[in-house]
Amino acid sequence: MKILCGYNVNIDSVYRMGGAELSELLEFFESSEILEKIDSPPGRIDSKSDFAAGLAYCMKNGFGAEWLVFNPSVFEFLKGLYFEKSLVRMGGNAGIMANTISELGASLVVPNVAVPSKTQLSLFSRKSVYFPGISSLEGPGEAEVKSQVDEIKVDASAPEQDPIHFVFDFSEGESFSIYGKQFTVPRENRFIATCDQLNFRLFINPDFDAYALQHAGEMDGALISGFHLLLEEYPDGGSYLEIVEQVLSRVLAWKAGNERLRVHLEFGHFGNRKLACTVFSKFAGIVDSLGMNEDELASFHEMHGIPVEGLLRMNAEAVGKAASCLASLHRLQKLVVHTREFVLAAVRWDDTGSSACGCPERPELIRRPFYSREVENEIEALEFGVKCAGTYAATGRLDGRDFVETGVSKLQESELGRGELSRFLEAFGGEAAGNGAFAFRGVYMLCMLPTLLSKSPVTTVGLGDTLTAGVFLRRLELDVQA
Repeated sequence: MKILCGYNVNIDSVYRMGGAELSELLEFFESSEILEKIDSPPGRIDSKSDFAAGLAYCMKNGFGAEWLVFNPSVFEFLKGLYFEKSLVRMGGNAGIMANTISELGASLVVPNVAVPSKTQLSLFSRKSVYFPGISSLEGPGEAEVKSQVDEIKVDASAPEQDPIHFVFDFSEGESFSIYGKQFTVPRENRFIATCDQLNFRLFINPDFDAYALQHAGEMDGALISGFHLLLEEYPDGGSYLEIVEQVLSRVLAWKAGNERLRVHLEFGHFGNRKLACTVFSKFAGIVDSLGMNEDELASFHEMHGIPVEGLLRMNAEAVGKAASCLASLHRLQKLVVHTREFVLAAVRWDDTGSSACGCPERPELIRRPFYSREVENEIEALEFGVKCAGTYAATGRLDGRDFVETGVSKLQESELGRGELSRFLEAFGGEAAGNGAFAFRGVYMLCMLPTLLSKSPVTTVGLGDTLTAGVFLRRLELDVQA
């Protein structure tokens, strides 16, 4: 399989913040300034005190958050204080998905890299990743292509600032002081300070752009993501609408040159609901599938009308109803919802019938000979994605399919996911299929599978992207085989 991956690729600098260290950090700032910002969080980072207050706010409440850094001096402060002590790894939905499909056997993976620095390129898989305009390869696109990252000639001093997302993990039970008052972290979570000016604009590397347009006819699929990083307004007066339209035109051009090209859009957490709805409505009729987690599905409450509480509790009935309604309203071909406990896909299977809520209800239209193969393929693709995500969580790496299959034996099926599978069967009158189940809700076939969990995960970051990439790759393969 030959796959394009755009657009957000960055460097994650992961640091575990202890309570004592936070207490020491806060002492460098005026108490009145920090306390005011904890009570009324700015939601963005324009100063060092914004960063310190955001971290304290999240640790105090056990919240997770991602704030964008707009001040270069704060970037230098964070890099100087934490980067060398951090775990440096691939970041960005597109980067993680590119590595996943490369390790799992895709013959050619072409990512968009905003800043192709030595550090950034060193984080990519060595197996089948190709960098247009950088890799010294002959005849890219052949099955035997191997990306030799170590041999790539790139100026060590990149012309642009490295896009670094400073991820501060913190653990439940950590104690710390905010100017003499003691607190305990109520739950494990993370605070992310994102320094990423180019990905804020969904920057398209000209070499990637030219390659994708020229070779779209040779590609099997494309994974696109990063829209959640867009800003409603930019300092230079630019608009996110211009960026969205630019990317939309690229995708349409790819598809015009290759009608069999399958495009998946992975959503991400939008801080701005208006922007999220715009991206969704623009791409819903263009892409072949769209993915999100339960929080992101809940953010579309006004569209699908399903109560948020059930979605955030990962109630399978609520997720199934919301997914099918949202998909139906925009005539999506496929919507995949990945949660910690299970994954659920709503796949369009018929084109007739509708109801007031936008969710067609015509169970008499079910034709078993038609959907039996579709169920098998969809469950197999979901199962492969679940195995990949579980193995990655347990080991922090993916070293091919044999590695994944071996690692699965050490994982446990989510008990909550198994319980929700039973509720799914009851709520939708479904049938068991392998380790999962399927049901019909109007013109959408719902397929569900519990996730596989590790008792002692090495990482919890990027699991949704890993699952998505695994599902996408396997489904492409099954479609080609068919």
